[in-house]
Amino acid sequence: MSETKQDRHGQRPRSIRRQLGIAAVEFALLAIVFFMFVFSMLEVTRAVYLFNTLQEITRRAATDAANSAFDPASTEAVRRRAMFSDADGNLILGFPVTPAHLKIDYLSVTGGASSSTLGMQIISALPSCPAENATNCLTDPYGASCIRLVQVRICQPTEGDECAAVPYQSVFPFIDLSMVTLPRATTIVPAQTMGNRPGASACE
Repeated sequence: MSETKQDRHGQRPRSIRRQLGIAAVEFALLAIVFFMFVFSMLEVTRAVYLFNTLQEITRRAATDAANSAFDPASTEAVRRRAMFSDADGNLILGFPVTPAHLKIDYLSVTGGASSSTLGMQIISALPSCPAENATNCLTDPYGASCIRLVQVRICQPTEGDECAAVPYQSVFPFIDLSMVTLPRATTIVPAQTMGNRPGASACE
């Protein structure tokens, strides 16, 4: 009776061992391609989620800021509340976006009733408190110290009025998307209470 599975020394024939080796190499190559495809699909799915979520984050922040005070502590709280956040206040699956990437600007309206065109301008020197802003707007709604609009954008955390695009950062380091930047999702809403309390007439 001939031996087909093993030779007389208890080992498989050389041809079978060679086929098993080739199969192992082929499996390894196919596994690399397969997992690269899976990880790429996961990265693309995350990118689509992030791009769609950023606009909603700016909307939430702008709506909240329109009814909140504009001191540093209040604006930081607005940024954190806008995130669909984890324990640290960062966007879940949204790396590198953090609350610091939400740039909140307070805008005045220029032009006035005598002008045929209206414009928007970032207020560089904010009123001392919400009550003072309410007084400024009653006195001159087109003045440079009257907050009429709130603008929120996704920017690199830098000082000044510039809004630099945020580079996209991949979860999987072997997928290079360094040339992609996150959209500067922007929301502008009319100012509401701005944290002013009824009856408040002076800055405390």
